[in-house]
Amino acid sequence: MMRRSPLVIIFFTVFIDLVGFGILLPLLPYYAESLGASSLQVGLLSTSYSLMQFLFTPVWGRLSDRYGRRPLILLSLAGSCLGFLVFGLAHDLLLLFAARMVAGVAGAIIPTTYAYIADVTGPEDRARRMGLVGAAFGLGFTLGPAIGGVLSPYGYGKPALLASAMAGANLVFAYFKLPESLSEETRRQARKRHLSFRTFTEAFMNPRLGILLVLLFVVTFAFSNMEATFGLLNAHLYGLSARQTGYLFTYIGILLGLVQGLLVGRLVKRIGESLCMTLGTLSMVFGLSLMPFAPDIPSYCAIIALIAFGTGINNPSISSLLSRHSGVDEQGGIMGIAQSMGSLGRILGPIWGGYTFGAVGIRSPFITAGCIMALAFLLTLENLRRG
Repeated sequence: MMRRSPLVIIFFTVFIDLVGFGILLPLLPYYAESLGASSLQVGLLSTSYSLMQFLFTPVWGRLSDRYGRRPLILLSLAGSCLGFLVFGLAHDLLLLFAARMVAGVAGAIIPTTYAYIADVTGPEDRARRMGLVGAAFGLGFTLGPAIGGVLSPYGYGKPALLASAMAGANLVFAYFKLPESLSEETRRQARKRHLSFRTFTEAFMNPRLGILLVLLFVVTFAFSNMEATFGLLNAHLYGLSARQTGYLFTYIGILLGLVQGLLVGRLVKRIGESLCMTLGTLSMVFGLSLMPFAPDIPSYCAIIALIAFGTGINNPSISSLLSRHSGVDEQGGIMGIAQSMGSLGRILGPIWGGYTFGAVGIRSPFITAGCIMALAFLLTLENLRRG
């Protein structure tokens, strides 16, 4: 049984990272433009965060297998504190890029928090505990933009200073309260493994892990594709204002928090992770495909709920299955590869969505995402067949 103190710290580690990300999300374009950034540079600022996550998540994961979760989590919290501080004090674009890249490297620790939970929980509780981390995602993403909006009149950098202070407080708390989850023997065995590209290839050659990693990429790609073009669809098709779009983002965040915090654990106990994954994928197929065809706003909100439900049960279910099919000394490395696949989806999804929205048509990002998710649904059926 997991002690409450470590769970609280892990929850707040993820929560504060997402609050910081969310605080900066609505402010980033304005802050960058005030420092003379072009629209391309604004886009590159957004990409730099996910790119750093993509590059560093396998490194964090393998290092946490070798040297323990605790030192890596503490280092990440220190990095978040520094990244937010530099962002808040930046006076030129170079510092702004540096801040986002440091924050991206620090944010690459998220899979290690999943590995920590896998270390200290039994298989029967794992999906529920990982669902709580997912709830921290949803809650942080919900509160972050609201906090950023409230504090923005005081300057674009001030909200980042608050995020830095929160990360610093969590660092102090974790330093005194967070125990190590891996035994010295497990770490010693992991240190015998070499850090190499073979870790990637071995994971994808594993029939069970390979399917799960591809599914994670597709789910993240589809959701990020939707997220990037959400405001454009609202404005051009449904005539919604920026404020109304913000309310819908908050609505999505609340739904994700409720699904991952309250529903996932109960659902997994009834039907298991694999069937949950199939159900979540099917929900996203319908949600994404129907999104640009809603007859009215209440119907639109119901369709959005399908996407939030599907995403909310998919991510913890996939993470739980990945940990179940990984060796004890491979948890961090596999979770790191998984987070890299998610980061790759967050890099490529918005590019695809933006391109097809302008080049093909308003509805095209959502229709194509629905079709891609239909292929993912077939993969979940194959996963069920393998048992």
